[in-house]
Amino acid sequence: MTQVMDRSRTSNSFAPTLTLLAICVLISYVDRGILSVAAPRIQDELALSASEVGLLLGAFFPAYTVMQFVSSWLVDRFNVNWFIAAGYLLWSISTAATGIFRGFALLLLMRLLLGIGESAAFPACSKILAHHLPENRRGFANGLLMAGIRLGPAIGTFGAGPLIALYGWRPVFIGIGILSLLWLPAWFKWMPARESAATDVKIGPGNAAILAQRSFWGAAIGHFSVNYVFYFMLTWLPFYLVRERGLSMTEMVRSAGIYYLTDATSSALTGWASDYWMRRGGSATLVRKSAMAVGYLIAIVAISGLALAGPRTYFAWLLVAGVGVGMIGVGVFAFAQTLAGRQAAGKWTGLQNGFGNFAGIIGPALTGFVVQRTGNFLAPFAITVAVLAIGGLGWVFVIRTVDEVNWASDTGAIAASGDA
Repeated sequence: MTQVMDRSRTSNSFAPTLTLLAICVLISYVDRGILSVAAPRIQDELALSASEVGLLLGAFFPAYTVMQFVSSWLVDRFNVNWFIAAGYLLWSISTAATGIFRGFALLLLMRLLLGIGESAAFPACSKILAHHLPENRRGFANGLLMAGIRLGPAIGTFGAGPLIALYGWRPVFIGIGILSLLWLPAWFKWMPARESAATDVKIGPGNAAILAQRSFWGAAIGHFSVNYVFYFMLTWLPFYLVRERGLSMTEMVRSAGIYYLTDATSSALTGWASDYWMRRGGSATLVRKSAMAVGYLIAIVAISGLALAGPRTYFAWLLVAGVGVGMIGVGVFAFAQTLAGRQAAGKWTGLQNGFGNFAGIIGPALTGFVVQRTGNFLAPFAITVAVLAIGGLGWVFVIRTVDEVNWASDTGAIAASGDA
C-alpha cells in the first residue's frame, strides 16, 4: 500500500512537468508543421515546383537528424532542464524569423536552425521520463507526448490555416514564434529539481555499446518507419488534399485537422491502455509489442485503402489510418526508455531518433520527386506501406524482449563508457 501511495505522489508531483513537456513537443510540431499548411501559398508566392516544395518541407530534417547524434552526447553532459530550454529558445526565434526573412535561401536557413533547436527535445524528454516515472506509468506519459506531437499539426491546421487564409503566412509565423516564448517562464518554475535531473555520464554506456545492441537496431528500423508515415502525413497531407482531392483551403483545414486529432486521441488512449494492462500483470514485452503489431496492421490496411479510395470513401480511410498511426507512435520512446534504462535513456533516444529521422530527410523530398514524375500520390502511398511493413518487423521480431540491457555485464559497455 505504501509503495502504491508513493508512486501516486510521485506521479502527482510530476504532473506539471509532464504537462509542460507535452506542451513543449506540441509547440515544436506546430512550429515545424505550419509550413506544410502554408505550402500552397508559399509555392504560389515564390513560383516553386513540386520538387522545390519538397526540398523546402524537408529542409528542417538534415539539421535535426545530424544534431540528434550531437544531442545524445550533450544531454548527458549538461543539466537537462537548461538543455531543453536552450533548444526551445532557438527554435521559437527561428519560427518568428521565418515570417520576417524573404527569399527561398533564407527560408531554408531558418528551417535548418529550427531543426538544430528542436533536436534537444526528445533526448531531454526521454531522459526526464526515465528518471521520474516507473515503467507502468510511462505508457500514458509517452502517449501524452505523442498526443502533443499529433495535436501540434492539428492546432497548426485548425488555428494557423484560417489565419493564413485571412492574413497571409508571414504574420502567422511571426506571431506563433513570439507567443511560443511564454512557455519558458513556466518551465523555469516547474522543471524537475536539478539533483533529480542531472546524471553522471561516467556511469552510463557509450555510443559504441548502444550501437552494438540488436534491440537498438530493431528500434531504429521501427522508428524510421513511424517517422516516415508521420512525416508523410505532416508535410504532404494538406498539399495532397488540396491538389489531388480537390479540397478548398477551408475544407483541407477541416479534413487534415480531424485526421491529426484522431491520431492524437489514439496515441493518448493507447498509452493509457498500455499502462492499465501492465499494472494488471502484462509484461512490457507483451504490452508494447501487441500495441505495435495491432497499430501497424491498422495503418497498413488503412493507408492502402486511402490510396485506392474514391471521393466518397477516402475520408473514412484517412481517419482509420489516424487510429493506426497514433497507436504505433506510443512505443517509440517507451521502448527506448525501457531498453536503455535510466542511465542511458537520453543517449539511446538521441541516437535512435537520429537514425529514425533520416525518414524526414528522405520522405518529403522523395514524395515530391515521385509526385512530379508520376503526377499523383499512388506511388508515394505504396512506398509508405512498404516502409511500414519493414518497420513493424523491426519492433516485433528484431527486438526479442523489452527489458533493460544489462550494461554492467556488457563488456562493450564497460569498454566504451567514456565514448562520445
